[in-house]
Amino acid sequence: MVPVRHWLAQHNLKISLWHLAVGGAVIGYITGIVVSTGPLSVPLFLFYGLTKGAFLATEAASSLGLYLSKSVTFQQFGALTPDIALKGLIAGSSLMSGAFVAKRFVLRLEPEVFRRVMDGIMLAAGLSLLWSAATS
Repeated sequence: MVPVRHWLAQHNLKISLWHLAVGGAVIGYITGIVVSTGPLSVPLFLFYGLTKGAFLATEAASSLGLYLSKSVTFQQFGALTPDIALKGLIAGSSLMSGAFVAKRFVLRLEPEVFRRVMDGIMLAAGLSLLWSAATS
């Protein structure tokens, strides 16, 4: 996804709000099947041109909606026990705390530096997944 984003930027191509909606629907569907699709939504938001605070806020709002709907679904099917819900609240609180701390640093970055940092994170995450798959 990182090379695709760079190719799009090099050719001055951007996605529209309509593309963002279609991509979000596809990612939402995939998320219903697998555990997490964060590595898919990040490039989509970057393709759209979001950076820094706008990116973080959009990612947070998208995650909140996604995980609330998943929580309701899991609860309806009896898979969300109080113990699991508590663990989820603790993990979610930790993630939110980290985001609030990081916000101060992210807002100081230039948009291009932010995109480069996100590229590095995405590459590291992808390599980590490939390494994990190769060593399992």
